Amino acid sequence: MSATTDTSVTATARRDGYAARDRRTRRTRGVTYVLLGLGLLITTAPFLWMGLSAFKTPQDLSASPPVWIPTDWTLANFSKLFDLLDVPRYFFNSTLVALIVTLCNLLFCSMLGYALAKLNFAGKKVIFGVVMGALMVPGNLMLMPQFVMVSKMNLLDTYAALVLPSAAGAFGVFLMRQFMSAVPDELLEAARVDGAREWYIFWRIVIPQVKPALATLSIFVFLGSWNNFLWPLIATNDVEKYTLPVALATFATDPTKANGSNGVLMAGAFLVVLPVLAVFIVLQRYFTQSIATAGIK
Repeated sequence: MSATTDTSVTATARRDGYAARDRRTRRTRGVTYVLLGLGLLITTAPFLWMGLSAFKTPQDLSASPPVWIPTDWTLANFSKLFDLLDVPRYFFNSTLVALIVTLCNLLFCSMLGYALAKLNFAGKKVIFGVVMGALMVPGNLMLMPQFVMVSKMNLLDTYAALVLPSAAGAFGVFLMRQFMSAVPDELLEAARVDGAREWYIFWRIVIPQVKPALATLSIFVFLGSWNNFLWPLIATNDVEKYTLPVALATFATDPTKANGSNGVLMAGAFLVVLPVLAVFIVLQRYFTQSIATAGIK
């Protein structure tokens, strides 16, 4: 009888312990969700304000207190923007430069990353040390040498001037080298024994294994190239070669065009952000997969 009572007491205590732990877990989870929601709201609020303001009337933009949701949705800001600014031309310039820069980084960074990860050659450690050293150099520090180099090559006011300085980056090389190092060497050796050449191994065996890394690199490079403002401003004096951020910035400071029209500026900023969101939405599955893979490694 005593043993049965002790067993019942132990089972009750265990159930009470489980219940208390479940309550603590639910409270912790609730606090976590609240904090994450607050962080999400703080992060997205400026973008939501920008996107909604692009469709507001001047009355809504100047309303006090501020109006979040437009009372009358309008496309007048976009219409005025396209009338005052050659948006298709600048959008084409930004898209062309960003796509070429992204493709060049995917090609060159993956090639050098493969060489540093899987090939043995003289000076390999030195080259990798140079890549790591380049990661520590601030990008703005290279603006003057890049300008002098591009100027000496007579490439100012050309698309080449916007593409070549960003055709490959140390971060991309390091990222691809780290991911390619995880590809089993036995897989590559088996391919070599079967007579496969290095180009075949690189394109048909290694590249499919690092698609998440390529998607991650695509997002970072495209985002950086699309939003790049300072270098295109320095390298181009020809208005026809302006990228969208540069054209929008010069438009915002021109009193004869923008004339303080916040709605038009918000419409322009909205157009600048849209391609970045589209690229991230398309590649987000690979991006999260790359983060998970890096965590496992």
